[in-house]
Amino acid sequence: MNPPAVSARGREAELERIGALVGGSGGGMVVVCGAGGLGKTTLAAEAAAQARGRGRVVAWIRWRDDAEQLGQDLAQAAHILGLPESRLEEAHTGRVSLVNAVWEHLAGVKGWLIVVDNVDTPSRVGPGSGPPAAYRGWLRPHGGGVLLVTSRDTSGQTWGPDADLIRLQPLADDAAGAVLLDAAPHAGTGNEAEALAVRLGGLPLGLNAAGAYLSVATSRHRTFAAYQHALETEFADLLGAEHPGAAADPEAARRVVRHTWDLSLDQLHRDGYTLARPVLQLLSLLEPVPVPRTLMTAELVTGATGLSATAATVDAALAGLHQYGLLHTPGTDSPGSGSPAVGQLQLHPLVREVTAHALARPEPTTIWLTAIDEHLTQAVDTVAGMPGRAGWPTARLLAPHLPAHLDRNTPHNFTTARNTLDALATVLGAAGAASEELLLRRHVLDHESTVRGPGHPDALASRNNLASALNVLGEHRRAADLQRQVLTDYERVLGPDHPHTLNSRNSLAIVRARLAQAGRSRWWQLPRRGGGA
Repeated sequence: MNPPAVSARGREAELERIGALVGGSGGGMVVVCGAGGLGKTTLAAEAAAQARGRGRVVAWIRWRDDAEQLGQDLAQAAHILGLPESRLEEAHTGRVSLVNAVWEHLAGVKGWLIVVDNVDTPSRVGPGSGPPAAYRGWLRPHGGGVLLVTSRDTSGQTWGPDADLIRLQPLADDAAGAVLLDAAPHAGTGNEAEALAVRLGGLPLGLNAAGAYLSVATSRHRTFAAYQHALETEFADLLGAEHPGAAADPEAARRVVRHTWDLSLDQLHRDGYTLARPVLQLLSLLEPVPVPRTLMTAELVTGATGLSATAATVDAALAGLHQYGLLHTPGTDSPGSGSPAVGQLQLHPLVREVTAHALARPEPTTIWLTAIDEHLTQAVDTVAGMPGRAGWPTARLLAPHLPAHLDRNTPHNFTTARNTLDALATVLGAAGAASEELLLRRHVLDHESTVRGPGHPDALASRNNLASALNVLGEHRRAADLQRQVLTDYERVLGPDHPHTLNSRNSLAIVRARLAQAGRSRWWQLPRRGGGA
């Protein structure tokens, strides 16, 4: 089978690695791996085209989850490379092993590239039940040419120590924008194309879908900017639409953003990782930023889904998602990045968005979000109770997930949710994470002004705390203006001699002095009256 005719824009470094191996005097095995939609087949096809252009013999084989068919295809490739008919006959009559006959020949022939595409079930490659990493089956690194395998399985344990793994990442912003411009050159400027590419997370499958849509003259949205804007309200139609044949045809599913990751989730389920899909779905309901690993507990999974979960089965589910490229662990996925202070989990933005849209509405989302909110509260309580600096790294990771927590709990559970944000903001302040603290202080004030009223003592305390965060960030003028408003309101609501008013007056004097000195010290934070009930 011939490879597809495509372009692998933005994969120059990966192509150079493959080209060096193909052009060298030896051979080997390279595995291009990563989540669905990253363009593994595209990269392999471009590598094959380049190898053919250099005079190499190229064979393209598509894995069809059939070890016997793979053997026949590799035997045919070896025959093209000179394996005698007599040797094949010996194998067919059982006098020699076909797999050994093929690889004995391939080991003595140089200058070839054999691509085996979409080996997403490597445990079934065979022959026999041995693992691919044993190199006794159909996939071996010991030929005189190069065996190039594409797969969603990114585990080095699967492929063994002699395989050269190329783990694909999303395209860089400029390359991703260029892909869109190639597909729809009249849809806008390079900057607009790059902005849409960033929105799509640099995922080649999403870029191709958007480019194909924009290239059609009858499409409702004809520009990069219009398409990006439409994603906010029409995501399900543009990228989340179901394909009627995807369930029965894996090849169709691979080409559709809505379905491509289902292939990996189905495989994980068949392999015994029964919690992989619900864990991915839970993560999709959180914000598109890293999540502390400690939040994803067996209790959360059980509370949200009703499924029986243990720490071990949740660990296995996360490991399976990571192995298939659906889940990243920032700080550990890139060599040389070092270990993060705390474990982190993060989804690609399109994986997250498609998964969230695929969840049934209004259930199970409502139940699942309630469970998430309960565990966010528990996580903040735990962090706030840690001694010294122990909880600071986790507090930073929790911060971006708290505004949505308050949104979901306003107004029915406002006080508890508000107190949760206040507690985390206090930890962040102690940690020196002023930007994260400011995010929470501002969100609390906005909601408190709406729920309690801008003149309520709790709203005044929130305004004071916001001023404190602004001062730490060096925005002394804005802090002084806000503190002046707080003092005026305290004098009006509580009277000029109330302790809160006196403290506020003192705070304003301090911030004015610090404004004059361009200082950065924190001033008094006022407590709430009676716990804010």
